[in-house]
Amino acid sequence: MPRPNHFAALDRADFPPLLPGTVWLVGAGPGGPGLASLLAYHALGEADVIVHDALVSPELLAMAPPETRRVFAGKRGGQPSPKQAEITAQLVELARAGHRVLRLKGGDPFMFGRGGEEAEALAAANIPFRVVPGISAGLGGLAYAGIPITHRDTNHAVLFLTGHDETGAVPSDIDWPAVARAAPVIVMFMAVRHLAEIAKNLLAAGRSGSDRLAIVSRAATPRQSVLHTTLAQAPTLTDLPTPAILVLGPVGAYGETLDWYVDKARSHILG
Repeated sequence: MPRPNHFAALDRADFPPLLPGTVWLVGAGPGGPGLASLLAYHALGEADVIVHDALVSPELLAMAPPETRRVFAGKRGGQPSPKQAEITAQLVELARAGHRVLRLKGGDPFMFGRGGEEAEALAAANIPFRVVPGISAGLGGLAYAGIPITHRDTNHAVLFLTGHDETGAVPSDIDWPAVARAAPVIVMFMAVRHLAEIAKNLLAAGRSGSDRLAIVSRAATPRQSVLHTTLAQAPTLTDLPTPAILVLGPVGAYGETLDWYVDKARSHILG
């Protein structure tokens, strides 16, 4: 049990104010609301408007005051969704109207989260902004599956890879032989839709078909599931639940013994 009134200490914290006419780009972390930072929680109470992604949990949004305006700006692959230009234009418009704007993004804003593009648009419009980092799914999501992305017995390097570009296709400018050789561990974001093509590219570039592949779906939620397979088997996989984070390489083996996330319902509440 937590100590009584422990969270009341946040009321006395010297956090920076979210001022009218400014935008905070905030990472919500993966899954459970407890994985958001204290500064993110502070921003939820300060904002007039929250512009949030599809992967931000309802439980985290519920921590904002009821009167706070919530604007859905979720983008999901293969589904109708707002364009990035529309989202950034809305952030500028809301700030210019004098609102205190919280742009709440799943994971970390700068890890394949388009946060850099939004910050560029705000800077070009002379809108003051702050970036509040979040726990990336490529770190926290895998940790919830008991998979450390680095371990001194297996790897001293990690490569992060996105599964699609702004068109929705596999990025055309990837040097697959270089990627295949770059690191023992490759963490892949948004890769389920094109997993077969990505796997074939890596195999053709010299990556071993016996390399372990772990697929962590709906990480840090009560519906989390983990599939352990190999790169050679990846092109045959279908109907994988999303969102998912994928890790290729020897660290996936740790997930079979370090899978600590057992009481998923309770863990979801506590993050």
